[in-house]
Amino acid sequence: VYQVSGEYAMLLAAAQNGWLDEQAVVLESLLAIKRAGADAILTYFAGSAADWLRQGS
Repeated sequence: VYQVSGEYAMLLAAAQNGWLDEQAVVLESLLAIKRAGADAILTYFAGSAADWLRQGS
């Protein structure tokens, strides 16, 4: 499964406008994809998500 660039741009723009918490929404989005049964996830948020998970946030 992959997140398309439009979804990435939408989440990023909303976070930059202060409408949502980027980290919380991105991790929830990825978790939902995983719960749906994905074996792999390709996302533009991969680097950020890896950093957040590594930090235990």
